[in-house]
This record gives sequence, structure tokens and C-alpha cells, in this order.
Amino acid sequence: MKINTSRKSGFTLVEIMIVVAIIGLLAAIAIPNFVRARQTAQKNACINNLRQIDAAKEQAALEFKQGTGSTISNDTIQQYLKGNTVPVCPANSAVYVPNTVGTDPTCPNSASGHTLAPAAGT
Repeated sequence: MKINTSRKSGFTLVEIMIVVAIIGLLAAIAIPNFVRARQTAQKNACINNLRQIDAAKEQAALEFKQGTGSTISNDTIQQYLKGNTVPVCPANSAVYVPNTVGTDPTCPNSASGHTLAPAAGT
């Protein structure tokens, strides 16, 4: 009796093609979701930066006895922000426009929804 010890091991071309197709399908589903999640995170970070700038602007206006409509520069606002730096938009590294006291700061990327929405109930 002869024992055959030579076995061919490995994957066939069809098996490899099926695996590649499954990986491609998963990537086609996952990549748009990752892009959307990144854009949402950048938008939320931008809105939070706008809130911090607005709070710093209002605090500077109180300290320097400035009324509504007064202009406060980024240099003045800077000392009221953590790290003494004015943040930039995470989506495109644009510098925020603080605007006047009583007016919300704006992001140059406001077309993408990067705007400071009014607080609920106001």
C-alpha cells in the first residue's frame, strides 16, 4: 500500500477573487462613513471654537468696559483663551473673525454649517 504524502495546498484563484471582492465591498461601505464622521467632528470642533471665542470676547468686553458694537481684536481675545492662542478652523486652518461685541464670531467656512447657532430658548 502506497501512502501519498504530496498534497497541494493553497488557495484557488476563485477563492482569492471572492475575498478581494468582499474586502472591496466592505471598503466601499466604510470609507464614506469615515469621511462623513470626520466632517461632522470638524464641524463640531469649529462650533466649540466659536463658542470659546465668543466667551473670551464677552469677557474682554466686560473687563475693558466695552459696549455692544465695540470691536475687540484677536490679540485681546487671545489672553482669555487656553494656551494664549486663538484657535483656527480644523477643516481648513482658517482664522476666525471675532466680529463686534454682541455679534457672534464667524468662521470663513460658514457655508459648510460652521456657524454658532443661538442657544436654545433665546
